[in-house]
Amino acid sequence: MAVVAADEAPVPGALRTVEVTVPATSANLGPGFDTLGLALSIYDTLTVSSFADDRLEIDVEGSGAEEIPTDASNLVVRSIAHVFTDVGRALPGLRISARNGVPHGRGLGSSGAAVTAGVLAAKGLLAGEVEIDDAALLRLATELEGHPDNVAPALFGGLTIAWTGESGPQHKKLLVHRGVAPLVLVPGFTMSTSLARSLQPHQVPREDAVFNVSRSALLVAALMQSPELLLDATDDRLHQDYRGAAMPETLRLVQALRRAGFAAVVSGAGPSVLVLADGPGGRQAAVDLADGVTDTPWVGHMLAVDVRGGTVRARAEGST
Repeated sequence: MAVVAADEAPVPGALRTVEVTVPATSANLGPGFDTLGLALSIYDTLTVSSFADDRLEIDVEGSGAEEIPTDASNLVVRSIAHVFTDVGRALPGLRISARNGVPHGRGLGSSGAAVTAGVLAAKGLLAGEVEIDDAALLRLATELEGHPDNVAPALFGGLTIAWTGESGPQHKKLLVHRGVAPLVLVPGFTMSTSLARSLQPHQVPREDAVFNVSRSALLVAALMQSPELLLDATDDRLHQDYRGAAMPETLRLVQALRRAGFAAVVSGAGPSVLVLADGPGGRQAAVDLADGVTDTPWVGHMLAVDVRGGTVRARAEGST
């Protein structure tokens, strides 16, 4: 992933400035628990400048702006610091301006986006001094996020299969069939990922495990070449029903959409719902159905699959 030069004016006094764009992601996709992830066309954008002093200035607009810390506990700052520590460099002063388009606490990878933005910003700030390849980016992001299923598509785009092997976290990026049309239905309430995970049992029946293995394999084929199989391919017995008690409106909507023939799943840990439509024409019908199924209003986002993943661009700086 190259650092590309940008044409914008320099930031006064900055040693270096980079601009980072990171997509939203939806993990699991039904049966692919902690393994499959999809990059979606909603974005966080950040401008990050480094300085010779020890300043820390953070400005946040958009989703979660009122709750995001503006001190050293900020996840983007911690991610930048993690990379600098890993390569043995002192953390410079930082100015971060963030515009958050990815909804926070809704199962669309907001924490993974922040981690990805931080490691990409660090890559850009260190360019020319330390080169950080794709494998190192995924390793560093996974160390921060805990598992690679969100950070892999955020970094690399498209559909990703992520796993951890003897050499650390790995990924395979796949291209999605042009007929797959994602729709995300976002409610007004949030969901804690840690709470959602706590509701899952440590063991499941063997037949449920076999069921999910078969559906995960089918889902890769459906997303790449056979979208007409998406309804069967997105069926799950491993995690969604267990988490349903914490978000009954989400579970009710998923069940209603699936009964109507839509390939609907819980997006990540929820509470948003992802619909993988076979063609863009049916997405409005899913939005209309959502409005009548639950007491919760849902905001529909008709999206594309992001194929680029996170990007970082560098500005040329000059002293003032």
